[in-house]
Amino acid sequence: MQIECVLEAAALVGESPLWSVAEEKLWWCDIDGRVVHRFDPRSGRDEAWSMPAEPGCVALAAEGGLIVALRSGLHHFSPDTGSLTLLVAPDYPQATTRFNDGRCDAGGRFWVGTLYEPRSSPEAVLYTYDGECLVRRAAQLTVANGLAFSPDGRTAYLADSPARRIDCFDVDTTSGALSRRRCFQQFAPEEGRPDGAAVDADGNYWIALYAGGAIMQIAPDGTRLRRIGLPVKRPTMLAFGGAALDEIYVTSARAGADAAELAAHPLSGGVLRIRAGIRGRAEPRFVSRKVHA
Repeated sequence: MQIECVLEAAALVGESPLWSVAEEKLWWCDIDGRVVHRFDPRSGRDEAWSMPAEPGCVALAAEGGLIVALRSGLHHFSPDTGSLTLLVAPDYPQATTRFNDGRCDAGGRFWVGTLYEPRSSPEAVLYTYDGECLVRRAAQLTVANGLAFSPDGRTAYLADSPARRIDCFDVDTTSGALSRRRCFQQFAPEEGRPDGAAVDADGNYWIALYAGGAIMQIAPDGTRLRRIGLPVKRPTMLAFGGAALDEIYVTSARAGADAAELAAHPLSGGVLRIRAGIRGRAEPRFVSRKVHA
């Protein structure tokens, strides 16, 4: 197994790595830096676009470009022109809440959770967006994270980072309704906090353990299969990429780290690549219902 830093980005909060099969490039965000990036592993070139607010996550759009979840709402972003078009404004108070982790399901519906910044009560929510409106799907969260779907789309995983807990749900793939919420995994304080996630081709769930310096592979029945230690303490999310989708890209953060931690982990805020012999799946694109109306 090979672990390397492919981009010493020194991101404040690197997040939302997303592999574009068509471009053979990795999209990712620096949330606190308010920047969306596109990295080409072949050339080493990293392009960057400044955003007017924090980009919690991104998703590929079927018509081209990206869906970008900013504090101010969900936008369509065109990298060719750099333009942002507001799709829908949020219903939360923007002074205390912003969009955080998200991704599309196999049907093209965009799922996105929020982060309640005071972290004093479970005010965060998980939404879906189909091109027409935001629909609340789950609540009683403080920081919605770790969103991922089983290969058949019938199971959703969702973490609440401060609670160090991952839940799973049954999904109605037609309506998007969630049911039968249950605990999938609970982490001890010394293990770190569950952050961003992905599911591999075999249906195993992978989670980045923020402050735990590792990513972990977990079977659908909850069995912990593998823990991979990393040269950063604050990994934030992972994505499968590469021509064969057999490379794991991991974003990381340096915000909040003191001088001693940065000296011990100088690659903090970088983008890592792991070759572990595991294949992933291509991420679905967002498909608006308005296109087919």
